[in-house]
Amino acid sequence: MIRRYLLAVLALGLVGTAIELILLEHYETAVQFVPLVSIALALAVLIWHRATGDGLSIRALQATMVLFLMAGIAGAGFHFRGAAQFQLEIDPSQNRWEIFKKVMRAKAPPVLAPGLMVQLGLVGLVYAYRHPALDAPDSGSQSLSDGVVK
Repeated sequence: MIRRYLLAVLALGLVGTAIELILLEHYETAVQFVPLVSIALALAVLIWHRATGDGLSIRALQATMVLFLMAGIAGAGFHFRGAAQFQLEIDPSQNRWEIFKKVMRAKAPPVLAPGLMVQLGLVGLVYAYRHPALDAPDSGSQSLSDGVVK
């Protein structure tokens, strides 16, 4: 039951985040497309997983969620750098600590907003953790549950 709730939270988070990014026009540069493309990929993988429920779709979901983690961390870096450059343009005499404080409080771009990508990635990874579909033995493969080659 918890797995179903996690999947629902993940799907709702993906759709909500996509809508927010589109409304914010978060597609002015190629780098800004990364979260939108990642979300589209994740939604496609979720649809595939719901249709088949197989271990391969879980592995694809895990890979996609790792991409979410990387995109979220990189996004926070991009947001930080953009806000820091803006602060330097306003007043080049500011020291690093002053810039850091202003950047962390900035509303545009919000430095921690890409953390949502990290959060969604973690929800997806928790959903996939020890998923029963990963225990299904393939023909001639090793079972993940008992480590015995079948």
